[in-house]
Amino acid sequence: MSLHDRISSIKEAAAQELRAAKELPSLERAKGQFLGPEGSFTALMKELGTLAKEARPIAGKAINAAKQELESILAEKRSELELRAALPKEPADFSLPGRRRPVGRLHPLTQVTDDIVRAFRKLGFAVADGPEIEDEYHCFDALNTPKDHPARDSQDTFFIDTEGRPLLRTHTSSVQIRVMEKTPPPIRIVVPGRVFRRDNADATHNPTFHQIEGLYVDKGVTVSDLKGTVEAVFKEVLGDDVKLRFRPHYFSYTEPSLEIDFTNSLVKKLGKDWLEIAGCGMVHPKVFETVGYDPEVWSGWAFGFGIERIAMLRYGITDIRLFYENDARFLRQF
Repeated sequence: MSLHDRISSIKEAAAQELRAAKELPSLERAKGQFLGPEGSFTALMKELGTLAKEARPIAGKAINAAKQELESILAEKRSELELRAALPKEPADFSLPGRRRPVGRLHPLTQVTDDIVRAFRKLGFAVADGPEIEDEYHCFDALNTPKDHPARDSQDTFFIDTEGRPLLRTHTSSVQIRVMEKTPPPIRIVVPGRVFRRDNADATHNPTFHQIEGLYVDKGVTVSDLKGTVEAVFKEVLGDDVKLRFRPHYFSYTEPSLEIDFTNSLVKKLGKDWLEIAGCGMVHPKVFETVGYDPEVWSGWAFGFGIERIAMLRYGITDIRLFYENDARFLRQF
């Protein structure tokens, strides 16, 4: 048999063997048998030296062409077998119920904050944010808080011991000042965020907690607008049975100032008739003058309350510290 006939015969046998492979190991064995260092085509290449000089290029070209054809078959078959190996051994029944992996969930304070913000958004309020490290001007001076106010003492506020007396903000009202400095009225914003006060860590107090404040500035804004907004938000968050009452109070940045008490079934469970929930009032004219608003043209109200207190009422939690302990047993309940 001539060399060319042997090339053709070996190529056909190799192609048949490669195509017949059922698994990747058998495919690799067939590759080694025909195309490997000790394979049939390597042996044929070694025989080229026995041919006449003019016959060698023709035979070498035929061997290379056969090898290229077999390499193509090998690659196609390998791809087929790899795909088959990746498929499940048994058909999948997609009608069977799946297994859900345990996933994370929102912290209860985040859930309550989102619900409060959602209630405000329905009334046309936008969300504003600001720095937690503040200066005395935005936290106190611009809010008409005098130098001798107790809140400005080191026993009430966390001051950072650097030049300029920066501090950890005691309320999110500082963001209201920053927004009014940059934005002409009308303004309708809510400001959720973390605040800091020197408060003993006990069942109802913590040195860091969360507040949300609302600010509405426009022409002709009145206390009745404030009452309607507050009532709508608290009924959205705490239930339709919420009832509110407003008591005179004092805040340096509002005039008149009011405390808000509320009652509903949650308060009754605590054995109380009313519970103080928020502070509010009409924005003080001096605050408007500080940010460049004309108090003869513009009026507005502001109010704020603690998110932890709302969450404790909603979920029946009696110890505020549970929110910060990151105990998975506690958090899984929400």
